[in-house]
Amino acid sequence: MAYYLVKIVITTALIVAISEISKRSSLIAAILASIPIVSVLAMVWLYIDTKSVIQVSNLASNVFWLVLPSLVLFLTLPLLLKQGLNFYLALGIAIGVTAGCYFLMVSALGYFGVRP
Repeated sequence: MAYYLVKIVITTALIVAISEISKRSSLIAAILASIPIVSVLAMVWLYIDTKSVIQVSNLASNVFWLVLPSLVLFLTLPLLLKQGLNFYLALGIAIGVTAGCYFLMVSALGYFGVRP
């Protein structure tokens, strides 16, 4: 149980730290947020839990393919906000568009024989 609490505290602390840093410098926060900290932590936790380099390798490969559609969120959200949409509405639409892109990517990968 203590192990799970450590995982939660470390992961949460990183997210809170980035949020707080963004109040002072959006550039530094963006740099920190763009580093795949969550992915790296997930791979570390997975390796500690399973000692399986195969599972870590599979996770890393899947993250690679699914980062591509996730970038749509970072294009869509600022465009919608610049159009004057309410933040929550813009975020919801951007998430919906991103989810659609995930579906398209997974479908395209399946069509080409890549199994994420």
